Amino acid sequence: MSHTATLVWGDHLLMGHGPMDELHEEFVELIALLQTAEDSELPSLLQAMESHLQHHFSEEDQWMLSTGFPPRDCHIDEHAAVLKSVAEVRVKLAEGNVALCRDLTKALVDWFPGHATHLDSALAHWLSKQRFGGKPVVIRRNILPSVESH
Repeated sequence: MSHTATLVWGDHLLMGHGPMDELHEEFVELIALLQTAEDSELPSLLQAMESHLQHHFSEEDQWMLSTGFPPRDCHIDEHAAVLKSVAEVRVKLAEGNVALCRDLTKALVDWFPGHATHLDSALAHWLSKQRFGGKPVVIRRNILPSVESH
């Protein structure tokens, strides 16, 4: 079965906080691997995603806690809910439920842009304001994919 990646890293996902952007880019790369994987590859890739998310969310949670980010509770709760879902699906995948892993992957693809745009961008703005006194400057290139001439 052929699967295609539907979430692609680009400037539209930049938040303006370098360490956060690096975590997000790694997340997008892992999602692409999960989306395009053969069924036999899913267990190791889901484990890699779970490890990534534990680190990713731990970093963001620490930034929120250490700077007193006001809406941190709902953001941290959302991270915990995602980690719980991934752990539950990992167990079901080990029992042979490939479809549930595919559904989780799609749910993460659908969830991430909104989470990043609303919750993570607010955190990036907060971190920049705490450090530099203002919002981050994010330059997003409007680059279209090149079209080869024949």
